[in-house]
Amino acid sequence: MKRGMDAFSSSQVAALRISMAFLFLLPLAIKHYSKELWSNWKAAAGMGIFGNLLPAFLFTKAETMISSALTGMLNSLTPLFTLITGLVIFRVRVNVLQVIGIIVGLLATMGLLQIGKEADRGQEALIGGGLVILATIGYGFSVNIIKAKLGHLHAVSATLLALSIIGPLALVYLFSTDFVHVMQTHPDAWTSLGYVAILAIVGTALSVIVYNVLIRESGVIFAASVTYAIPIVAMMWGLFDGEHVTWMHAIFISLILSGVWMVNKK
Repeated sequence: MKRGMDAFSSSQVAALRISMAFLFLLPLAIKHYSKELWSNWKAAAGMGIFGNLLPAFLFTKAETMISSALTGMLNSLTPLFTLITGLVIFRVRVNVLQVIGIIVGLLATMGLLQIGKEADRGQEALIGGGLVILATIGYGFSVNIIKAKLGHLHAVSATLLALSIIGPLALVYLFSTDFVHVMQTHPDAWTSLGYVAILAIVGTALSVIVYNVLIRESGVIFAASVTYAIPIVAMMWGLFDGEHVTWMHAIFISLILSGVWMVNKK
């Protein structure tokens, strides 16, 4: 996302990510499209909108306000909001330790946001952090929708259906911007497009398929806990890219992951 925005706007990177993921999987439509598959369009729309479309725009906008390292750290909230949305919307049962884990995670998040406010861009950092939190709430909805409504579908079919609903919307939006002009005039356009292609194919199309399999086989909370690794990777890339990462970041992300561990304890 960060390198994609060397040439494109945040919204263009988001639209490109969804569009390219959709076009990458479109050749599989011949095998997977069917009347029975499209009967699941409402749930697939929820999965696509909350799990891909909205987070794509929220994350890229957040990247204009906070560091990519902090963005990745805040993404570790996904398991907590998966449990919260499951509790509120889908009536998932929780125990006392899980509630404590949620509280610990949210308090640690406030600490991370305060660091971002002091180290990044003041009040703007709080807004950027809030956008990432909204994206993780969307992930929580999407994960629960997949488990409750789409678990019977093949992972590729479910992913293709979701992207077939949101992909055309992203394409229409993309070409309503100055995307073509940027491609023709910006010296870094093709390089940025290459980075977004990696983001779209690896970070959306293929990863969503694998994620759907994980949700079906292991359950929503455990599947959402792949975010254990994300903040660690984000911190490493942030340091590599010269971003401001301190020991306080490590303390608060450790607290968030402790909350995630409590949520998954059973």
